Amino acid sequence: MKVPILLPNIFNYPFTYNSNINLKVGEFVEVPFGKTNLVGVVWDKFEEKSNKNYKLKNVIKRFDVPRLKKETVKFLDWFSQYNLIPKGMALKLILLGSQVVEKLPDKDYLNYISIKKKSKFNLSDNQKKNLEEICKDIQKFRVHVLQGVTGSGKTIVYFEAIKKIISNGDQVLILLPEIGLTSQFEKKFTEFFGFEAALWHSNVTKKNKKVIWSGIANNKIKAVIGARSSLFLPFKNLGLIIVDEEHDQSYKQDEGIIYNARDMAIARANFENIPINLVTAVPSIETFDNIKKGKYFISKLNERYKKASQPNHEIINLNKTKLDRYSWLSNDVIQKANDHLKKKDQVLFFLNRRGFSPHVLCKKCLNSYSCPNCSINLVFHKNKKILLCHYCGFKDKLERECSKNNICEPVFCGPGVERITEEVKKKFPGKNISIFSSDTMNKKNSSEILKKISNNEIQILVGTQLISKGFHFPNLNCIIVVDIDLSSSGHDLRGTEKNLQLYHQLSGRAGRSGKPATVYFQTYNTDLNSIKNLTNSDPDIFLGKELELRKKNNLPPFQRFISLIITGGDEKKTELESIKFKEFIEKQINDKILGPVNAPIFRIKRKYRVRLLIRGRKSLILQSSLSKIISKYKFPHGIKLTVDVDPINFN
Repeated sequence: MKVPILLPNIFNYPFTYNSNINLKVGEFVEVPFGKTNLVGVVWDKFEEKSNKNYKLKNVIKRFDVPRLKKETVKFLDWFSQYNLIPKGMALKLILLGSQVVEKLPDKDYLNYISIKKKSKFNLSDNQKKNLEEICKDIQKFRVHVLQGVTGSGKTIVYFEAIKKIISNGDQVLILLPEIGLTSQFEKKFTEFFGFEAALWHSNVTKKNKKVIWSGIANNKIKAVIGARSSLFLPFKNLGLIIVDEEHDQSYKQDEGIIYNARDMAIARANFENIPINLVTAVPSIETFDNIKKGKYFISKLNERYKKASQPNHEIINLNKTKLDRYSWLSNDVIQKANDHLKKKDQVLFFLNRRGFSPHVLCKKCLNSYSCPNCSINLVFHKNKKILLCHYCGFKDKLERECSKNNICEPVFCGPGVERITEEVKKKFPGKNISIFSSDTMNKKNSSEILKKISNNEIQILVGTQLISKGFHFPNLNCIIVVDIDLSSSGHDLRGTEKNLQLYHQLSGRAGRSGKPATVYFQTYNTDLNSIKNLTNSDPDIFLGKELELRKKNNLPPFQRFISLIITGGDEKKTELESIKFKEFIEKQINDKILGPVNAPIFRIKRKYRVRLLIRGRKSLILQSSLSKIISKYKFPHGIKLTVDVDPINFN
């Protein structure tokens, strides 16, 4: 019999093979391809008919692995069409390094099924009401938003919902935006359920990934806590998806296969016909719009757990107080921090900028220390004694020859968390101080650092936005935003939305144990209303205004944006090709095409970048027509096209 086999490669269609055994859609097989053998999956449709006669090769074997459900195959087909990527690359996301894992002995899954001691958690009346609402219909597709102020106990509510799903014999996927730092979440899960969830992210070992992949395919593992990629695991009996911090920008995969994991999770739940819960303190603008339109259900937790009060907000106007030379902290905030430290409160100085200084230049020749591969400045990391490019990873020494005289004399412009930490150490001698950023927290000792913070062994933290992502620090009652002006700048369509979410999440780290807490904003901004709007206890007011603005200007979510990035090693050739490509597209689609323009970061990894932006209706018709057009256009050697559907960043 003839069977269509999809291979995990850049092909947008399955290949036809002969098989001596009766194969069903979704089964994993090994087939010859060229001079090697590949793992493939029996697909649901053959390639479009060709007049050519080919000698068909035979399927070598069928793997002892539960087949992909038809719903999963349909989801991958749709995923490919929506994101304009080849079907074979969508399939690759399901496989484990283009391989499969056949069934393992039951003892290999013991970690995920052995019952340990459970802790008892009591729900408040408001939490019980929310639980009833999200569990109204757990037998079919339904998007339910659980919105609650930070510290309101949203996690325990959806844990109770998960318990019902698992008791029915189904599997659950919990998506988190920052999986590398979820030891607190993992611990809470084990305390609640009495067994371990499978963790799935890039730092998991190959050996553990094999066990987890097999355990999920064979329905031996019931719960997965995962990063974006866990959405594509071969669940045999998926019953519920949770997307925690659904608003978080980290759900967008910006390299390789580009997709938004939150949106794709909703789509997978739809194909599987199962419920999905989106959990957040401040919804994304798309989610807020769907709530308004009645497409999504919503429940709200408006009070913190055990009625803990929300933190106060206080603005420190830097126009009225003079900063000391080479200082970034006013005397006012130093005094405020000291007052909190006397009460045994933990203090956080927040600045969303890694390293010591974001911009270094030579005092003598005035040349900036910029990346040779990218059109951005190098960031000086004093702790590592290196200049670092945050885009391509290029490293350089601070010492360099000067075009004017001998050795360059560097001047550091602007602060990063390392520079703030140096000042904090001078202002607060004898205090235990720690930096909380991706540079310090992606290490093996991150669990130990989190433990010390929770036990108040570290009195002062200096952190980036990483600290805003769902951590529970019981003694943190003072947050000082070092410079809200810097973090509000930029030409980002979603800038105001991101800031609203960031500062609500950040404020939510303070006062979680019931003690009075305050967030202080240092600012030169004379429009203090903008800060007050960002920190309003009801974010829906801000989102409502933002939605009106988007509608008035025909911006997402009212129109679809598709970003086309043309990259190449030759600047002139890349720019000319982008003009030719635009002219080619314009003749074949009716939607508006903006550009070409140089990308804000014009050069990354020695490649020049030119952007086109298509604005169109929200339907798959645009992707479908664009896919056909792109397949007809042949880019010259050295020129590459990247497609980003529903872009979040416009760098």
